[in-house]
Amino acid sequence: MTTKTTLLKSGRIIDPANRRDEIGDLLIVDGRIAEPSELRDLKSEISEIDCAGLVIAPGLIDLHVHLREPGQSAKETIASGTKAAAAGGFTSIVCMPNTSPSIDSPSVVTWVLEKAKAEACVNVFPTGAITKGMAGEELAPIGSMFKAGIVALTDDGRCIQNHEVMRRALEYAGMFGLTVMDHCQDYNLVGKGVMHEGAVSTALGLPGWPAAGEEIIVQRNALLAELTGTPIHCQHLSSGGSVRLLREARARGVKLSGEICPHHIALTDESVRGFDTNFKMNPPLRTQRDIDLLIEGVADGTITVLASDHAPHCAYEKEVEFDLAPFGILGLETELGLFLDLLVHKKKAISLARLIEMFTTEPARLLRLDRGTLSVGAPADVTLIDPGLEWTVDKEQSFSRSRNTPFHGWELKGRAVRTIVAGETVWKL
Repeated sequence: MTTKTTLLKSGRIIDPANRRDEIGDLLIVDGRIAEPSELRDLKSEISEIDCAGLVIAPGLIDLHVHLREPGQSAKETIASGTKAAAAGGFTSIVCMPNTSPSIDSPSVVTWVLEKAKAEACVNVFPTGAITKGMAGEELAPIGSMFKAGIVALTDDGRCIQNHEVMRRALEYAGMFGLTVMDHCQDYNLVGKGVMHEGAVSTALGLPGWPAAGEEIIVQRNALLAELTGTPIHCQHLSSGGSVRLLREARARGVKLSGEICPHHIALTDESVRGFDTNFKMNPPLRTQRDIDLLIEGVADGTITVLASDHAPHCAYEKEVEFDLAPFGILGLETELGLFLDLLVHKKKAISLARLIEMFTTEPARLLRLDRGTLSVGAPADVTLIDPGLEWTVDKEQSFSRSRNTPFHGWELKGRAVRTIVAGETVWKL
């Protein structure tokens, strides 16, 4: 039997799960991380990769991705979305259930897993909808979806307004050890808002989306997580007030966590003045004050996860009036570069090791994934990163089927240069 062996040489190994940060070699044998001492006994041919000047990190995990299949393959497919993930340095992605049909039954969960097995180049972990049809009214079959393979529950893109339904969902989720992830939006407060409610929305004559529309659901989630004991993860936080509420809840020991996306710290509502729909997202871009508080939340550990909210849309959908365009932008191929550039290099809010932890150990722990580590015996999912590499975002080079990004032409510092899944290189620069 032939043994496939790869040696990653002389890189800076940052493995937060094992508190490791040192220059060294990493050995991969038959798709698993191996003890370096095994090298002496191996008789097979060894493939060596020079990693001098590079960071050898556990394969990065993005727990907030829209792959659009089934039903919306004009925007993205599992094949194209996972290629974009690999090009961004991600070896595992958690896909959202707002597809057509929504992932609200074990049969659709199975379809996604089978499709991913056949066509994906990275690991795909599906979530299940909390409610049938993501309508917020009747619980989906949580137990059978869990058995089919979901890793979390969410009605992402929508928010359950009925607190009793949310409570019961949490109680059922707790029976299976599932985390519930929530898109925090109070529809009554938000109304028809399409951008942050403030001076800019007033000047542009666009309906405002107040920060309180997010914050009130974050507070609701804190209360329900405390009541039920089931973890709730607040997705794509955009408001400084949300950070304060999250911090207060976590200080009480409540199982509440949160994530941020790069666009919410890279851009403000001032970007909307040109009515470019690539700056339209939900929740919306807010103020510099909000950005400062979000970064503070990352720095002090209140916010524990970094994610993209990768949301591809067809060009014709975005080429309409601002208030009619769909929310969302691409993110998989730009998020690592943006976070490295903003959080590590410019703001110096966190260390490189902490950034990697927020992309590996933290999401893996939250959703109980067997990924995000370079422990011996673990799947050999590895991301090689050049933290000092300067590059320019070019949307026309994207692997996604869509092109809706506001970051085209941006100059960034730091990116992944090779992505390895189960010991095999699936993308390299």
